[in-house]
Amino acid sequence: MANWYTESSPLERRTFWASFGGWGLDALDVQMFSLAIPALIAAFGITKAEAGLLGSITLFFGAIGGWVGGALGDRFGRVKALQITIAAFALATFASAFAMSYSQLVVLKALQGLGFGAEWACGAVLMAEIIRPEHRGRALGAVQSAWAVGWGTAVLLSAVVFSCLPAEIGWRVLFALGLLPALLILFIRRGLKEPVRNAKTEAQPPLLATLSGIFRPDVLRSTLIGGLFGIGAHGGYAALTTFLPTFLREERHLSVLGSSFYLAVIIVAFFCGCVVSGVFSDRFGRRANVALFASACIATVLAYIFAPLSNAQMLVLGFPLGFFSAGIPASMAALFSELYPAGVRGTGVGFCYNFGRIVSAAFPFLVGFLGDRIGLGPAIGIDAAFGYSLVLLAVLMLPETRGKIFETRSAAARA
Repeated sequence: MANWYTESSPLERRTFWASFGGWGLDALDVQMFSLAIPALIAAFGITKAEAGLLGSITLFFGAIGGWVGGALGDRFGRVKALQITIAAFALATFASAFAMSYSQLVVLKALQGLGFGAEWACGAVLMAEIIRPEHRGRALGAVQSAWAVGWGTAVLLSAVVFSCLPAEIGWRVLFALGLLPALLILFIRRGLKEPVRNAKTEAQPPLLATLSGIFRPDVLRSTLIGGLFGIGAHGGYAALTTFLPTFLREERHLSVLGSSFYLAVIIVAFFCGCVVSGVFSDRFGRRANVALFASACIATVLAYIFAPLSNAQMLVLGFPLGFFSAGIPASMAALFSELYPAGVRGTGVGFCYNFGRIVSAAFPFLVGFLGDRIGLGPAIGIDAAFGYSLVLLAVLMLPETRGKIFETRSAAARA
């Protein structure tokens, strides 16, 4: 599985680690919020629906950030845009530690979302253009596995912080640690190069023209179906993970340390799923890989939430839950990058991946809303299964793109 890395050039490896680090630190910042939800509910006296709205706001503004960030990468370069976006989400997370009211936290979560969405679009396209085509699925699947690393780090930090500090202080300490991703900018400045573009000498179109370029007739179908894919992928994942720690603690009555152990199983499985999905994507094709993981996600989520499982059985089932939920996001960067030409590739990837967040932003709110009425477990199961069903529908309408050669790929990547 790691043959692609040993065969990679120094530039490909540096680009991989920069993208891996950026995405892992993204996950650290975002997942700290879901782990802090019980403390935030107590600190600000809010309902589950209001807590879910905070997650929805982050997703909504992440969609805007991804679309605009991708367009900025198309116009001004992937590396420069990557630096700016990492700084943006790190500073917003850090500032959230000092929020004194629910309304202040709403604003800061929106700003975090802008940087968070833009960072993924810039890093994913940069990696897709630098890595050689035959390794693209594996490499981008491995980059996506960084989410598990960041998620696991957030769980460990949460367990330590909330075990050592009272909840009203602990959540602020967690968010303050969100400044750590800014350190990655130093590495990015020193080690990365922009992919060479064949059309580099052509005049750059206005930003609005770049943003609207993904609605041209030749790429409109990809944009519409890719947007539906994004809705399902993000909606299913957000419905499952935003309230999962709260579900384990409040409905399964696990302690902070106990729920952290259950989450650890899911996170390790998520890492493995990303890596395996990348290998399957290159070997069997993008469409077959996504269809397999989406179908398995639906079955596993419904079993995890609705089956009368003991805590021990839930622990065992946590591995396939995390494993299959990883396969869909691990395939998105390669698939979306291969749907678009160079001039709008960043914009297209940013839109397809992040447009789903505009609609899927409703999923955490709906889980919280339904959770107050029918119970948190059924609310999570219904919303997550619906989201993954949309993924399955979308991928059946997309073309197979495995092995596509990019006209923008730098010859220096093989040097």
